[in-house]
Amino acid sequence: MRYKLGIDVGGTNTDGVILDSDMNVLTAFKHPTTDDIETGIAGAVEALLKKSGLDKSLIDHGMLGTTQCTNAIVTRKSLNDVGVIRIGAPAGTAIEPIYSMPDDLKAIIGQHIYQVRGGHEFNGELIAELDEAHLEDIARELKGKVNSIAISSIFSPVNKAHETRAKEIIEAVVGEDVAFSLSSEIGSISLLERENATVLNAAIIDVAKRTTEGFEKALKQHGVDCEVYFCQNDGTLMSKEYTLKYPILTVACGPTNSLRGASFLSSHDNAIIADIGGTTTDIGVLNNGFPRESSLSVELGGVQTNFRMPDIYSLALGGGTIITLEGENFKIGPDSVGYRLPEKAKVFGGDTLTVTDIAVAKGVLSLGDAEKVNDLDTELVDRIYDEIINMIEVAIERMKTSDKEVPVVLVGGGSTLIEGDIEGASEVINPENSGVANAIGSAISDISGEVEKIYNIDPARRSEILDEIKQFAIDEAVNAGADKDRTEIISFEDIPLAYLPGNATRIKVKAAGPLKED
Repeated sequence: MRYKLGIDVGGTNTDGVILDSDMNVLTAFKHPTTDDIETGIAGAVEALLKKSGLDKSLIDHGMLGTTQCTNAIVTRKSLNDVGVIRIGAPAGTAIEPIYSMPDDLKAIIGQHIYQVRGGHEFNGELIAELDEAHLEDIARELKGKVNSIAISSIFSPVNKAHETRAKEIIEAVVGEDVAFSLSSEIGSISLLERENATVLNAAIIDVAKRTTEGFEKALKQHGVDCEVYFCQNDGTLMSKEYTLKYPILTVACGPTNSLRGASFLSSHDNAIIADIGGTTTDIGVLNNGFPRESSLSVELGGVQTNFRMPDIYSLALGGGTIITLEGENFKIGPDSVGYRLPEKAKVFGGDTLTVTDIAVAKGVLSLGDAEKVNDLDTELVDRIYDEIINMIEVAIERMKTSDKEVPVVLVGGGSTLIEGDIEGASEVINPENSGVANAIGSAISDISGEVEKIYNIDPARRSEILDEIKQFAIDEAVNAGADKDRTEIISFEDIPLAYLPGNATRIKVKAAGPLKED
């Protein structure tokens, strides 16, 4: 029997789980999250190994889901010095690169911005010849001043030749130690949002490097020698090499892991998932076992981007949410005691009334000392608890696309706060091990690859061209670590673009497969 170890680093807890080769949960554990990722992970790994008594040499794979890259963008800390290059003059100079970024972020990563002649039309035809001499001048200016470079070109997802050539020219001057991010490999068609996503990706390269190294060190510290993979925001995994190249794809992997873990634990591939934590409740939708993707451009740290992200609605409601009493009235949140729940909640001897206290007073939850909330008025407790349920019901309705009832799966450390029926739910499921659904989601994930481009498709060769595109997606997954023989297409979109000349068609295809075994 061989094993997988899954870790998910959250704002309050670092959750860990070990699964056997039949996907049975051998053991699970929660450890407080630490400022340095390595210590928290090491503590979780140590506890898992001690609790399971497992021979550590039988662990083949380690998976990590983390918010480190997200936090770096939001807090504006530990970001790379980035050179920003847009290829698109003279056609694409009306709006400056990263013009829509918040000023505080621009002040950090917007000091070296250039626009270069070149770029392509939607069908891949040339707008202007690439100005290679200008690129050589830029490379000499950037040498020694930046450690990461973001290159974006007009319609590069259709024709990436100018981005590729620009990288060759600049790398020859600045050296291979400088990281490169090409927009054709990160975002979809829209230039401005794709450019933003590419710049953010370039800005978190070093954060990703520290995170991956920290995970590996934490494992090796406890004698675990295994292949490591990292979770991305579409519910699948990336190899270490892929993660270091595209760290932006790890953003929002926490809620995604919870959705994937909820699907596994509940045996439901199509359901609404409510992940209830200490501070927030994240509501998402499962479609065929994977998170529904957002159809809107995604804002990250105040920046509009267009890379793939799960459709998640976050509600300021969790186990640590503070209840404020105002005479006969009350207010739920949005503030939370967060990781200080064990010291601040009334049932633990604290002085702050929280959602956890209400659940204990209601008799839904057996935790701490129930006598410490006996002084709460029963009618008031009922009204507060009813409003908590109502808040979740309203959030669930926001995520539904019809008035039909659907299964609702509750996961997360706060899932035990909810008892009884939920309006709009055909059934309410709180599966075993729901508190570590996020770590389970990281451990069970497949490897994926995706292609999204506009093609001019010759009707006579349509079938042949679509097969080639699907193979590109499969190759992407295999390059990221998937088993070539078990990788298959899991989603396919084929949308004719009537407003463009010719046979322009937007193709979006995703392939996924299980981890390649040694």
